[in-house]
Amino acid sequence: MVPPDRDFDALMTKLDYSLFIVTVAHGQERAGCLIGFASQVSIDPPRFLACLSNQNRTYRVARRSDTLVVHMVTEDAEELAELFGGETGDDIDKFARCQWSPGPGGAPVLSQLTNWFAGNVIAQLEFGDHTGFLLHPTRVSPAPSDDTLTFRRARWIAPGHEP
Repeated sequence: MVPPDRDFDALMTKLDYSLFIVTVAHGQERAGCLIGFASQVSIDPPRFLACLSNQNRTYRVARRSDTLVVHMVTEDAEELAELFGGETGDDIDKFARCQWSPGPGGAPVLSQLTNWFAGNVIAQLEFGDHTGFLLHPTRVSPAPSDDTLTFRRARWIAPGHEP
């Protein structure tokens, strides 16, 4: 018999969901990472849950921040997804390798990704190896765009931090 964890892992590999890049700032410190565990969780009031790996630098900066910026990653932004998903801010300055401008709470807004929102952190919830940041959207930038980059299309990106 296959252990339930392996069955669950096999079942979850069938999911295909949009990827996001979360950016954050605290003081002069900036960070950002690619995430797949994220979803709108309420319509009224509007709420979004962005889950960050407890191992990465973005999580460490986000713990001290009031605002996160969540960018929808489009299919034509695979290079940016690789930068924010395959590199770690512990080793490089990701923001020196892309165009951005300061946004709400000082969090970087990535110029290439025109669909994004800033959210105030209203709760942090521990979920094992990830922490969920419950966000109340405060500023939204909607724009016509291509389809979003999904988990299955980006499976080739090796994580900057091992799980």
